[in-house]
Amino acid sequence: MISFDLDLLHKLAREEGSASRRTFLAYASALSSLPVLARQAQGGTGTRTLSFSKDPFSLGVASGDPTSSGVVLWTRLAPDPLVPGGGLPPTAIDVSWEVAEDEAMAKVVRRGQAVAPPQLAHSVHVEVEGLEPDRWYWYRFRAGDAESRKGRTRTLPRPADQPDQLRFAFASCQHYETGLYTAYDHMVKQELDLIFHLGDYIYEGGKKPGNVREHPEAETESLEDYRTRYALYKSDPMLQAAHTHCPWFVTWDDHEVANNYAGSVASNKKVDALSLLARRANAYQAYYESMPLRGRSVPTGPDMRLYRKASFGRLAEFLVLDTRQYRSDQVNNEKPGPLTDEAFDPNRTMLGLRQKGWMESSLLRSNATWNVLAQQVMMAMVNRRFDKGEFYSMDQWPGYAAERRNLVKFLEERRVPNPVILTGDIHSHWANEVRVDDRKTDTPIVATEFVGTSISSGGKPKNTGSHSELLAHNPCVRFHSIERGYVQCTVSPKAWQSRFIEVEDVTRPGSAVETRASFVVEAGRPGLQQA
Repeated sequence: MISFDLDLLHKLAREEGSASRRTFLAYASALSSLPVLARQAQGGTGTRTLSFSKDPFSLGVASGDPTSSGVVLWTRLAPDPLVPGGGLPPTAIDVSWEVAEDEAMAKVVRRGQAVAPPQLAHSVHVEVEGLEPDRWYWYRFRAGDAESRKGRTRTLPRPADQPDQLRFAFASCQHYETGLYTAYDHMVKQELDLIFHLGDYIYEGGKKPGNVREHPEAETESLEDYRTRYALYKSDPMLQAAHTHCPWFVTWDDHEVANNYAGSVASNKKVDALSLLARRANAYQAYYESMPLRGRSVPTGPDMRLYRKASFGRLAEFLVLDTRQYRSDQVNNEKPGPLTDEAFDPNRTMLGLRQKGWMESSLLRSNATWNVLAQQVMMAMVNRRFDKGEFYSMDQWPGYAAERRNLVKFLEERRVPNPVILTGDIHSHWANEVRVDDRKTDTPIVATEFVGTSISSGGKPKNTGSHSELLAHNPCVRFHSIERGYVQCTVSPKAWQSRFIEVEDVTRPGSAVETRASFVVEAGRPGLQQA
């Protein structure tokens, strides 16, 4: 568990005055107890509520972070999810759970009690162990006289096993206002083992008129604001269905806190560091309360350990990264531009030293056929304004060019087998071939990057246009599209196939989907082949 930097926050508190010091001390006192509270919640020690006037499981159920022997089961009690406290009194409530081998729940193999504490918004995170590897299970919760819907989950293969196939989808950027979650409706019709969500699960902004749906009036800042925003998003039936379909691995990007924040620096530079860290603490706690995460991810103040790994036998090892919490501030005030000396400053970091060291040691120890970085922002060096000089995004990996170069060089020099990068963030589909320096096309391809478009953010594109010029001026890019949708991947010991699936119109219910493009990477042979 990472603890927040007390010296830094004390220094900031002294600089910002007595009111900020009081704020800091309140956070330090209240939030330091959350990890202990989360551990205690694994057993039933609450008050048994016998009846509810409304369904307390209105936000559904979910599972996540599976291993070969267990999985996390999640729910949150909230009969009135959009009111403070979820419509429940500030008392702990006992919740029972059970896991079965069959959908009818006749062959229960694990059951137990947990407590839903008000300090964690009556959320429940059960870490089930003792399950058989590489098989499907069903689960449900009970609280008083109420029973949740059933969810389906699975364990991963044993670390030494070599599975024949893995099927998963990855998604990101699901702005509630600008579109419907039609992509999830189609996702649950596929036989998926896993779903990865790569960030922007919520958006923090206030209401904007003229959209398909509406946020509340105000932007999120307080803990209750963030809790209510997650409740609004999780009230969507298509999102709930996707969570019950299979286990998820989640990570955040920026909008879970505030647009384009970097570490303790706000995007607009008008918010002081202590205020942003206080907001970050609220956002991180609400994120934990709303996601199927293990106790090791319980936040401590404005810090939360989110990077982690999972192995689907020897077929694929996934390193789930956090490219927001530890990053240096963006250069050039985030404005796109040329790759300056500042972008190549070796002291600038996207990952932070500890996460970078963990990632490299994990890659060196991996014996998987495919080594996957599930992360947030695009790694390919794409010049978006080739007609007017260089125009690289400073919020993406080119803005951290030295660390990016060192990372790709590490993959190349250490001969990490079959590296694949999964990316979200930019509301468009991309298939990229990654080199140490993508501008030098005569150098070897080291890795493959698949960038998934948004579930709904951006709404229906008004003009998809031609992307031939962008591809011609950026040889690292093999495919680009700005429609909404997701990416479905089928992985075997011999090949990786990614299908770019797009929704016809996210503003219209029941819209159809189509596979816009499909690419294959052969094991041991870097480079994309169109399928």
